[in-house]
Amino acid sequence: MTTVYMTELDSPVGRLLLTADPDGALTSLSVPGQKGGRTVQDDWLRDPGPFRAAAEQLDAYFAGELKEFRLPLRAHGTAFRQRVWAALDAVPYGATATYGEIAARIGAPRAAVRAVGGAIGANPLLILRPCHRVIGANGSMTGYAGGVDRKVRLLTLEGVLRP
Repeated sequence: MTTVYMTELDSPVGRLLLTADPDGALTSLSVPGQKGGRTVQDDWLRDPGPFRAAAEQLDAYFAGELKEFRLPLRAHGTAFRQRVWAALDAVPYGATATYGEIAARIGAPRAAVRAVGGAIGANPLLILRPCHRVIGANGSMTGYAGGVDRKVRLLTLEGVLRP
């Protein structure tokens, strides 16, 4: 069994639960009430050590001083999900993309938009892998595993939406 390290951090969007593998790569970032989010397990090791860089970068992000995270990430998913998550990583701070645009970026047909949405919803690394930057084709704030109100707060922080 692989050791899972965890810590919790306070943030403007609520308490963040971070997990990492023994190599220090972040494996998840969850928020309270997140659809499909992780919850603390008895055998996880609470240790803030592996998360120092993540804590510093998240603080800087929420202060409006950091636009791109430079952290080791290791999310487990199918090859399709990995392609979708890589496309999320390419959506820059202050910008948005539609589900259809993400599908096109990975070479998926237009009919795959629903599957793309499912992969985005399964992103285990909220905020760090910016699924909050994906919006509906009509500009709507469609679903976000962390809650649409958090999505709006993150996009407002990034200057996409006006306060």
